[in-house]
Amino acid sequence: MSAGAARLRARFGDGVVAVGLAATLVVTGLSQQGSASGGRAVLGYALLAVGGLALAARRRVPVAVLGATGACAVGYQAAGFDVPAVAYLFAVYAAVRAGHRTVAVVVSVVVLALLPLAALASGSHDTGEAFAQARGALEIAWLVAAGAAGEALRQAEQRADEAERTREETARRRADEERLRIARELHDSLTHQISVIKVQAEVAVHVARKRGEDVPSSLLAIQEAGREASRELRATLEALRDDDTTPPRGLDDVPELVRRARTFGLDATLTVEGAHRDVSVAVDRTVYRIVQESLTNVARHADATTASVRIDCRPDALVIAVVDDGRAASGPAPMPGLGLLGMRERVTALGGRLCAAPRDGGGFAVRAELPVERTS
Repeated sequence: MSAGAARLRARFGDGVVAVGLAATLVVTGLSQQGSASGGRAVLGYALLAVGGLALAARRRVPVAVLGATGACAVGYQAAGFDVPAVAYLFAVYAAVRAGHRTVAVVVSVVVLALLPLAALASGSHDTGEAFAQARGALEIAWLVAAGAAGEALRQAEQRADEAERTREETARRRADEERLRIARELHDSLTHQISVIKVQAEVAVHVARKRGEDVPSSLLAIQEAGREASRELRATLEALRDDDTTPPRGLDDVPELVRRARTFGLDATLTVEGAHRDVSVAVDRTVYRIVQESLTNVARHADATTASVRIDCRPDALVIAVVDDGRAASGPAPMPGLGLLGMRERVTALGGRLCAAPRDGGGFAVRAELPVERTS
């Protein structure tokens, strides 16, 4: 059950309790054979009902409900209704459970002091009877029991919250340790190899240019890919180490991806429709990764000469489409690689949709729709 549904259920339950208690108090008042009559009787019934109905808000405003039910108890006692202040006991319980112990004690002392005076004001008791009736209407033992029950539940909830925080902290610590372990593994296993590839490619390009030879486009692509791989690995390691000094790649970096794709001999174009507005970091980063992975797949696996990237910035969504003109593959459809699976996981995690499939007549198309929050 979600937190919102739990809150709605709790409020519904509070309302049911409040209505039931208000009806019980009014029925009890009707059975009384007190001195109340006329306008005083109407006022007494109204206070009995209001005192019960006020409990519907005891979770949201416990102090206000405490004061209201106490005032109603004093009021209907003054109107001649010797009805126990049951609603006030519920209010004491709710206030103490919410942590307002001092307020509950102070208000209770005031109510206990006013009840005998209210019984005297009703005109149905002499002084001794008034004090005895007040003690019967609001027994101190019940008042203490209500406060004790509220305090016991408050402490139980605090212990449960503390246990939950401890579990969350333990889970976060384990996740941090796992991220650091992965970062160390990546650093030890990939950094050296990528550095070697990058350095060797740069040396080869330098030697070719020094000799006055034409540098093959494939060698330039290897050089650029090595540089980008080093940047990406460094950014990934920093992210795993929870280092926020390097901003993540996003929609603003997509033109650089398209420009780099052209160095692979691919005629790549970029079209952005609609007004570009601020989106969450997760959405921004996912746009970049979708375009990056799609263009990488085109360069690696598709016998394509052109690729088009289109980003449609809608009020409630970002739509990314990457289409190439590669030749249709013969035989059964290939199994999706880790890149496509990673894209699908990213998109699904954001509540979006991804479609990646061969096109009729040749080529491949990737289309993703990422929902974005509306701004008002």
